[in-house]
Amino acid sequence: MFAVYADSFSADDPLAGLVVGDRPDPEVPDGWTTVTVRAASLNHHDLWSLRGVGLREEALPMILGCDAAGLDEDGNEVVVHAVISSPGWSGDETLDPKRSLLSERYQGTFAERVAVPRRNVVPKPASLSFEEAACLPTAWLTAYRMLFVQGGMRPGDTVLVQGAGGGVSTALITLARAGGLKVLVTSRDEVKRKRALELGAHEVFESGERLPVKVDGVMETVGRATWSHSIKSLRPGGTLVVTGTTSGADLDNAELTRVFFLQLRVVGSTMGTRGELASLVEMLDATGTRPLVDRTLPMDQARDGFAAMAEGDVFGKVVFTR
Repeated sequence: MFAVYADSFSADDPLAGLVVGDRPDPEVPDGWTTVTVRAASLNHHDLWSLRGVGLREEALPMILGCDAAGLDEDGNEVVVHAVISSPGWSGDETLDPKRSLLSERYQGTFAERVAVPRRNVVPKPASLSFEEAACLPTAWLTAYRMLFVQGGMRPGDTVLVQGAGGGVSTALITLARAGGLKVLVTSRDEVKRKRALELGAHEVFESGERLPVKVDGVMETVGRATWSHSIKSLRPGGTLVVTGTTSGADLDNAELTRVFFLQLRVVGSTMGTRGELASLVEMLDATGTRPLVDRTLPMDQARDGFAAMAEGDVFGKVVFTR
């Protein structure tokens, strides 16, 4: 079958190991099913895989891709949940120490078909296109969990989103606005600040700029470069939710004095559960909220999408279609 896969790693030139070609049909263990892929979206995880992060060399060749929407074996329209928990695990899949994502231990979604546990498919409503639904399982689910599960944000709260442009950041802005929050956004890039306003942000600021108000929550994906500003932006008792460290994890100042004196909450967040994905899908169906798609490409042009992400030339999600 047609597939987009990694056959080698390179930290300096990740696209060198990217292959667009043919791979065997997926193996389907007991309790699993196959989904015929109609659309799949690109994540930074896929680019890191080509650098050898989170993917073992002995697992190569590995079909890339975590996210997909398509048709199950009965022809039903479904969205694929990318978190694969161990067979005996029950409860929150993200807490399973043996969990993995599609394209780490199991072949991914950038292919004609993907095999997943039967419990990992969620019905897709007719109101969502395959392209829109394919954006949800990683970036949008991560944002949903950050805001409404780990962050506990409620209508009327004020939230700061550090950074604008990536899939998680644009999802945070859109979902926060749809959830009745006041949304503040920072970015070093003036163009991205303007686009954040178009996307629904109430106010935008340069990175590190002092805010006019203290916020109830901060959504942190940047790490070292914004950490101190995030802590200083919180009201007493506020919550910082961290799900990434794109600028590095080693902090110059963890601001621990502010954390304990102001009784701040620092909460980690990773991906989301199948139930949360179902709730996210229902939220978009009910509200009309839609993912921001930067570009849609045929899957045989996947290299162009990877190159755009590697160059930072995206605002929203890159989607591949079959």
